[in-house]
Amino acid sequence: MANFSKSNVPQFSVDVYQNEYLPEGGREVNAIVTVTATGGGTIGSAVAAPHLYSPGQAPSAAVAIMVDCSGSMDYPPTKMRNARDATAAAVDTLRDGVHFAVIGGTHVAKEVYPGGGRLAVADATTRDQAKHALRRLSAGGGTAIGTWLRLADRLLSSADVAIRHGILLTDGRNEHESPQDLRASLDACAGRFTCDARGVGTDWEVKEVTGIASALLGTADIVADPAGLAADFTRMMETAMGKEVADVALRLWTPVGTTIRFVKQVAPTVEDLTGRRTEVGPRAGDYPTGSWGDESRDYHLCVEVPAAHIGQEMLAARVSLVVPRPDGTAQNLGAQGLVRAVWTDDMVASTSINPQVAHYTGQAELAQVIQQGLDLRKSGDLDGATAKLGRAVQLASASGNADTAKLLAKVVDVVDASTGTVRLKAKVAEADEMTLETRSTKTVRVKK
Repeated sequence: MANFSKSNVPQFSVDVYQNEYLPEGGREVNAIVTVTATGGGTIGSAVAAPHLYSPGQAPSAAVAIMVDCSGSMDYPPTKMRNARDATAAAVDTLRDGVHFAVIGGTHVAKEVYPGGGRLAVADATTRDQAKHALRRLSAGGGTAIGTWLRLADRLLSSADVAIRHGILLTDGRNEHESPQDLRASLDACAGRFTCDARGVGTDWEVKEVTGIASALLGTADIVADPAGLAADFTRMMETAMGKEVADVALRLWTPVGTTIRFVKQVAPTVEDLTGRRTEVGPRAGDYPTGSWGDESRDYHLCVEVPAAHIGQEMLAARVSLVVPRPDGTAQNLGAQGLVRAVWTDDMVASTSINPQVAHYTGQAELAQVIQQGLDLRKSGDLDGATAKLGRAVQLASASGNADTAKLLAKVVDVVDASTGTVRLKAKVAEADEMTLETRSTKTVRVKK
């Protein structure tokens, strides 16, 4: 049994950045909410917060690794070998006591290790047994990712643990089940475990992989060269081992007459949470944020308040953090932020745009215009694609998003970044285009 000290307990804090001043009749209030978790442990040796779980419950996790074993994983043959090596590296990164399983995915899902509808508990022996079982992985069959996710859910739900997490690797399109079947599987698994998804090579569908990660509150990325899988799997598992609190929700309370326009995560990636609200009482709703380790994330809230006269002020929203319980109650994590509205006739105050809000509005637009530009390019609308990707270059340059700027430069020739003047490249490597699309939602944080 782990010994807990005060320093093991993650402490959450909430900071609100906004311009609260509105002109007479003004109704739209924007705020950036920074949520930070600190002091809960370190990556790779995390400890769960004991006050969030039953007395005596060991802080632990369960992880399911889903490996694509469809026939295309044999082209080239090194792909399957790299996938086996990457999974072995992930298994080696599991800390002792973590429950785990390996799933082989084709048009059906098969238990590779330990089998029998159960999870193994990580130690030196089970890690060696798992790596030995990986040698039997071979390529053959189709792709039905929904079946992999449902098996992962059944296995993960068998463990009484704090954190449930999946890692999914695919190299192809989900051709052996309908989009509706995959959507139904994602809906069934949402809120039950988080999942990181990776596409290896260039024969997979970006929107499928990013859609899986989005629905299950994980990360998505491309590993264009299969040789990079082991390092990527190790990083993913290290991050998973660093999670300390599961199922954290952003709880938003608003007064009578106030309407929530949107709630978006804007750092480290853009993720629209508006449609994921769960009602929890009069004028209050929860927005899922997944699992947390030692980290900080930013959220953009936009609310519409009733019109008011000069000199009036009101609380536009109250933000808190909770861990919902199965019985419908919730554990409050003790952090709160207030979003205010104050009506003024000071034009300078009411027309000023908060720099955090301005920055993340631009970052959200950047993600959107990249997606639009690439879709237009694929459809043959080269003028439209040039305009959208030019705007993306302009936004990336203005916000200092150097990583996205580098990815854009592989798809367009930049004439003038400040004005967004670009030319589409005549030839673009498929891996470069897919990397830009997959990573388009990654943002840079504003300097506060």
